[in-house]
Amino acid sequence: MNNFTYYAPTRVVFGKGTENEVGKLINEQLTSVSKKVLLHYGSGSVKKTGLLDKIKKSLDDAGISYVELGGVVPNPRLTTVRKGITLCKEKGVDFILAVGGGSVIDSAKAIGYGATNDFDVWEIFEKRAKPAKCLPIGVVLTIAASGSEMSNSAVITNEDGWKKRGSNFDICRPRFAIMNPELTMTLPEYQTMCGSTDILMHTMERYFTSQGNMQITDGIAESLMRTVIDNTRILLKNPNDYDARAEIMWAGSLSHNDLTGLGNGGNDFASHRLEHEIGGMFDVAHGAGLAAIWGTWARYVYKDCLPRFKKFALNVWNVGNSGSDEEIALKGIEAVENFYREIKMPTNLRELGINPTDEQISELAKKCAVSTGGKVGSAKVLYEEDMKKIFENAR
Repeated sequence: MNNFTYYAPTRVVFGKGTENEVGKLINEQLTSVSKKVLLHYGSGSVKKTGLLDKIKKSLDDAGISYVELGGVVPNPRLTTVRKGITLCKEKGVDFILAVGGGSVIDSAKAIGYGATNDFDVWEIFEKRAKPAKCLPIGVVLTIAASGSEMSNSAVITNEDGWKKRGSNFDICRPRFAIMNPELTMTLPEYQTMCGSTDILMHTMERYFTSQGNMQITDGIAESLMRTVIDNTRILLKNPNDYDARAEIMWAGSLSHNDLTGLGNGGNDFASHRLEHEIGGMFDVAHGAGLAAIWGTWARYVYKDCLPRFKKFALNVWNVGNSGSDEEIALKGIEAVENFYREIKMPTNLRELGINPTDEQISELAKKCAVSTGGKVGSAKVLYEEDMKKIFENAR
């Protein structure tokens, strides 16, 4: 067991109709007489469903003024972040309300950095500067996936070079997260399945480590993964099952608020960093990109982390304790890939719909190496040549 610090300050308001409480929650956060909120959202679904009108009414009833910035897309763009920064400074915004999923929340966090620090926000994502401040952020969650509603992470794509980069600072953790599972029922099946994949991966990235373990953390992680698997299968058959939606939504938050990696020295996140480059270059859905790269990564590293892969196969996938440790571990990897196929996720880059050239493979590996400082991984430390081989094998 390793030392750890656990910090999860976000207030969660969970259940039906909770979006109507947003005005009250913001008022509890702000003491200024003149309150101005940036209402930040995506490409229009929050308008079509009537959610945005509900939120505006709640803000109006609470006496809170607001300005709007929509148009956030998957793999959120730096240009939109910079628009938000300008808007916040011009209008005197003192709170950001993100209405959407991980892309909107991450964009809000980046805007919060840029509006309060005296350097270009991209410096944070290139690891050349550390933010001292961030505008306070609240969330009305509409997609269960990224866990950004309780995490300290944000990922932004810079169209100049199509670089997808992440940052992790506790000052961006949302003050509150409103989570009504009903709001996720309008999602297309593909987006729901991508979300479940991302949730699974956030715990799997913490689970596969060669640096120790903690029994209670492993138990929480394994239970969470089984819960996601079971309830994703339910949603595949009945997307309007409220209880399954609720299980998935809460799992998404717990999977990425650090709970499932405490004390085990984990945080491999190599698959995420590899996928960031795929997403940056080809603009694919994040969950699908993770599914496409994971199996290849797992087969590349499992021998260096064999006890964990065996435990994963037995305790999460119940493959049966017969055969060698290596055979059991490989059965676990196969079980993950079979599950991805079951929920219509890709298991390689070809199934993802892309076919990188040799030159693009080299570029992906180089970008990944640069963004990670030359190496990444806890199950097995990967260097640029390893990254290149994984990209090649995933085609």
